Amino acid sequence: MKILGLQKLTLLDFPGRVAAIVFTGGCNFRCPFCQNSSLVLAPETVPEISETEFGDFLRKRQGLLDGICVTGGEPTLHADLPEFLASIKDAGYLVKLDTNGTNPDMLESLLANRLLDYVAMDVKASPENYARVCGLSDPAGRLLPNVRRSVELLKNSDIEYEFRTTVVKGLHTANDFEEIAAWLSGCRAYYLQAFRDCPEVLMERHPFSAFSDEEMRDFLAIVQKKIPQAALRGI
Repeated sequence: MKILGLQKLTLLDFPGRVAAIVFTGGCNFRCPFCQNSSLVLAPETVPEISETEFGDFLRKRQGLLDGICVTGGEPTLHADLPEFLASIKDAGYLVKLDTNGTNPDMLESLLANRLLDYVAMDVKASPENYARVCGLSDPAGRLLPNVRRSVELLKNSDIEYEFRTTVVKGLHTANDFEEIAAWLSGCRAYYLQAFRDCPEVLMERHPFSAFSDEEMRDFLAIVQKKIPQAALRGI
């Protein structure tokens, strides 16, 4: 596994746990609001952290960290992800995976082999708006069925998980959240999180911005009609 970044401490990314974050490269989406554009567009330009260095980090943090968050990019694109997660588990850590849900075969295998303790899956938009939000021409025909299958795998799993949507003015409308709420109804956890601009946003000179806190609460009210436990994050 090529490790292209390591955040040595987070108190936010793995709910209820003290953790570190490992970043992988490459992604099959081109979300114009993505905040990790170098990992998506040019992972070969990002300095790599050696397996030895990461192994030393795991050994030194035993007893101090609860878990490791594996994010990207899209980690499930890498065939050696199971072996990588197994090495983290063998070192005594819990594993959280961030994914866009487009590789349900990999997700199903990881769940079956008990290599995951928590999954955060991005649900980008309503089905009819997925292409635009993901920066692809036709994910409804190619990738959206996989996303739907991953949603069902998690809803029927026995591990902790969450679904989440980064809410972007210029990409989302109230209709997205009406449709997402119907789609994810019955899930255990769903979060709306506010878009944050940064120099790494994939689309240069983009038109996007965050919705106001009041607008975010309005979207939450829509979602809570179907998912009462849904919550806001980042406002």
